Amino acid sequence: MRLAVLIAPLLFCLAAPAGSQDLSATVDQRVRALEAKIINWRRDVHEHPELSNREVRTARLVAEHLKALGMEVKTGVARTGVVGLLKGGKPGPVVALRADMDALPVTEESDLPFRSRVKAEYLGQEVGVMHACGHDAHVAILMGVAEALASVRKDLPGSVKFVFQPAEEGPPPGEEGGAPLMIKEGVLENPKPNAIFGLHVISGIPAGTVTYRGGSLMASADWLYITVKGRQTHGAWPWKGIDPIVTSAQIVTGLQNIVARQLDVSREPAVVTVATIHGGARKNIIPDQVEMTGTIRTFDEEMRQDVHARIKHIAQSIAQANLAQADVKIEKAVPPTVNDPALTERVAPVLKRSLGDANVRVQPRVMVAEDFSYFQQQVPGFFYFVGITPKDQDMGVAAPNHSPRFHIDESGLLPGARSLAALAVDFLIGR
Repeated sequence: MRLAVLIAPLLFCLAAPAGSQDLSATVDQRVRALEAKIINWRRDVHEHPELSNREVRTARLVAEHLKALGMEVKTGVARTGVVGLLKGGKPGPVVALRADMDALPVTEESDLPFRSRVKAEYLGQEVGVMHACGHDAHVAILMGVAEALASVRKDLPGSVKFVFQPAEEGPPPGEEGGAPLMIKEGVLENPKPNAIFGLHVISGIPAGTVTYRGGSLMASADWLYITVKGRQTHGAWPWKGIDPIVTSAQIVTGLQNIVARQLDVSREPAVVTVATIHGGARKNIIPDQVEMTGTIRTFDEEMRQDVHARIKHIAQSIAQANLAQADVKIEKAVPPTVNDPALTERVAPVLKRSLGDANVRVQPRVMVAEDFSYFQQQVPGFFYFVGITPKDQDMGVAAPNHSPRFHIDESGLLPGARSLAALAVDFLIGR
């Protein structure tokens, strides 16, 4: 099926239209002229961040913009998502471009005049809200690309779907959301894209540089929950109870042996992290139980299943050896982000033509995850990173994504918009 999806647009590629070079240059000029607008959009969205499945204001801003450009617009997709369809003046394939819109429960620590002062409720607590992952930049970039492509509508062969997605960071407990819900509600149908492109601004890469990788780029993300049940007793009489704290400590150590001693990491890397441990209320009471949570990261489905099985075996065996009980629950959250190899080979030269060879590089795999991967399971997809750290800053000390001090050098927004527009145009004209 994936091969057939790729072949369809290639039928349009047998001979590039005579004016394809002019169209690419025109779109690039239009994008460059929109830099100030893109920066202003980004600042506006940054100052008014919204948590996952609550992106009401952002969605309204996007929908009004797409409607003003004369597109067919659907709102309320996957709760707050917006999808715009730009139909070109000539026959051709369909390409989708995606941007995520949600912010994080993080209190911003900056002196920017447009810094976030927004508060919201998250898991029953009042929290600060911040675009600490750069989704404000993604929204602004795609709004700019939409305006540039709409300005050459009559010369475009094919159609462009603009997908503004809520809840990439994950929907609130008890709610559906993100890419899976968009797919369920038909974002990849009527018309079905032949390919989908997405980008992510990232700290630690100089502004003006983009990076990519064919095949697996980002890991899967699974959530780990372990409850260790013992029997409460006085801390002075540990032999009268069953200690879940000592047992939990042994389980944490045992889990680290999965990656360190049991997996063939020369084939694929993996991560098993226990991130929280909660148990007990007083210094001289051994509690009844301890609760642990963590995350599992892999790039390969076979290894993913193997790691899950090993975690359950180790936790339950150690608990049994200590006369305790371990209940293990693993939730599959996000699959690996895998760039279609054939599509990557086709579009990598486009990035270099757009930004110059020196500003495009291949990068290693990363252990963070992205729900763009769900789209890639349905149609060929390509995802890449856009640098936003000032060139004169030490890349190793730049505040990372999700930090309250995360900072975007806005000179990196234009290269993001130019490269994304170039990918769309090149795919449509089939050069």
